[in-house]
Amino acid sequence: MTVQTGAAESTDTAAPARQRRRGRRRQVGSRASVLSALLWLGPALLLIAGVVVYPAIELVRASFSRFSVTGLRLGDAGGTNYRRVLDHPDLGTVLTNTLVWVVAVVVLTVLISLAVAQLLSKDFFGRRLVRWALIVPWAASLVITAKTFVLIFDFYYGTLNTVRDHLGMAPVDYLGSDTWIMPSMILVGVFVSIPFTAYVFIAGLSAIPDEVYEAARIDGAGPWQIYRRITLPLLRPALMVASVLNIIYVFNSFPIIYTLNDRNPGFGHDTSITFMYKLAFKSAEKDVGMSAAAGVFNVLLILVVVMIYLRVTRWREETA
Repeated sequence: MTVQTGAAESTDTAAPARQRRRGRRRQVGSRASVLSALLWLGPALLLIAGVVVYPAIELVRASFSRFSVTGLRLGDAGGTNYRRVLDHPDLGTVLTNTLVWVVAVVVLTVLISLAVAQLLSKDFFGRRLVRWALIVPWAASLVITAKTFVLIFDFYYGTLNTVRDHLGMAPVDYLGSDTWIMPSMILVGVFVSIPFTAYVFIAGLSAIPDEVYEAARIDGAGPWQIYRRITLPLLRPALMVASVLNIIYVFNSFPIIYTLNDRNPGFGHDTSITFMYKLAFKSAEKDVGMSAAAGVFNVLLILVVVMIYLRVTRWREETA
């Protein structure tokens, strides 16, 4: 009996020891896996830190600083730069232009891209060539594309006014008229945004099973009913991704607005992104700190807009 009791006690003592050893091995294994993951993610994390985090910190720091005309830091400014941006007489015009620019370009891009995606999802001769051609405006530099449209819109030698002259119509100053400058910029913004958005929708359409459409036709659904009841609901994830990315891209689209609107003085046709640039380099203020404060406002504004959009779309989904 004594021997059996001793064996049982030694077994009971060894069991916790084995569990502790297993626990230590798991901890070592988990630490090794974390270290391995960090080694793989290290280059990406360094890139994010250098390209996103550090510039963001410097932007905030500059927004609370005073600078000379040549860009030398003179000291702390507190909240003066933010107050000056909010008190700027053209801020209301700039915000209105930004709202019109973003809403018009995003809405038109989504609507046109839906139609283009539907067309390119059909099987027809030359479809691959058309799809390749669609990439060209997206692959080209935005500055080059904007400069091309500057030549098209030019008052004296532009293609549009040459055509109007042959038709006996008076020329139009597309890039200098208060009536035409914003529609002209919106046209270019839609032109360069369609390829990416259309390809997102093409991918979304290709993921919808054909059996769903066949079942709907058997049930007697018409083309519009199929599109409204099947295609659009199943395309909602692609619509969400395309809309959010377009809002961000269009909001931050500096090359198009600056290139087409460069010759116009003041801030009458600027959006918040070119307003920020002009505050630092092309206005009477030439204030880097004030421009940095406007940049902080830009980041906060785009975050608020995206959050509102995501909230509204989620509310609509819950209601549906």
